[in-house]
Amino acid sequence: MPDAIQQLVTPDGILFMPFLVGIMGSVTFGVVGSYVTVRRISYVAAAIAHSALAGIGAAVFFQHRFGWAWCTPLTGAFVAAILSALIIGRVTLSSEHQGDSVISAVMVIGMAVGLLFLKKTPGYFAPMSVLFGDILLVSKRDLWIIGGLNAATIACGVLYYRKLLAVCFDEEYARLRGVRADLYYLLLLLLTALTVVAMMQIVGIIMVIALLTLPAMTALLLVRKLWHCMIVSGGLCALFVSAGLAGSYQTDMPSGPMIVMMAGSVFLLAAGAVKIFPVARQG
Repeated sequence: MPDAIQQLVTPDGILFMPFLVGIMGSVTFGVVGSYVTVRRISYVAAAIAHSALAGIGAAVFFQHRFGWAWCTPLTGAFVAAILSALIIGRVTLSSEHQGDSVISAVMVIGMAVGLLFLKKTPGYFAPMSVLFGDILLVSKRDLWIIGGLNAATIACGVLYYRKLLAVCFDEEYARLRGVRADLYYLLLLLLTALTVVAMMQIVGIIMVIALLTLPAMTALLLVRKLWHCMIVSGGLCALFVSAGLAGSYQTDMPSGPMIVMMAGSVFLLAAGAVKIFPVARQG
């Protein structure tokens, strides 16, 4: 294990770059994941994450077909995720009874379109790294992009904390107080889209929602206030990423599934412990 820790903390270590991305992402996961969990829109977040595959496939196809070097998979994923978030948001706000159907349709269409584009692109990269993540492939350019997007996402989440808090817990009361609930709901979906795409390189499209929600769910077993949940879940996420990277290095296992397995195991243990030994939550 000391060798794995050295690889994590030394600048020339193989795990150093993934470690930086994971730590930055943990802060964002702590903020946005807490909102998503208490608002109970994890299914919406999953649909947005899965629909990003359409953007990835389209970007790879356009790069190969037209030579658009600027059209990177990360760019395509952001475009697809933002469009999906806006579509889901508008439909669920204007016609709530159709929400589940539209969310499911956006998710499966996004996955199907992405796979079709990838099929038509000769020599495309292995889809396993997209679906299940490969944090070891993160470049310095990705680090700067993800860092900037994380900073913007955190700033919005903190700046509009009270508005988003009201929308998450009591939307009708927020409207009565003059809060533009629909606008802040759309903002929350956009923040979710940016977060899941920026962080999907850690654990992939399939499991990014697990890392977004499991630390927050674990934190909510211990605290009541939302900002407390953000701090605790961000710390837990950083712990899971660090331990998962070190564990994957030692066992030669994929880092994404290792991180999510640790997050899920800790949540189950914490839920069981709280059930057996009830404790008063802080806050």
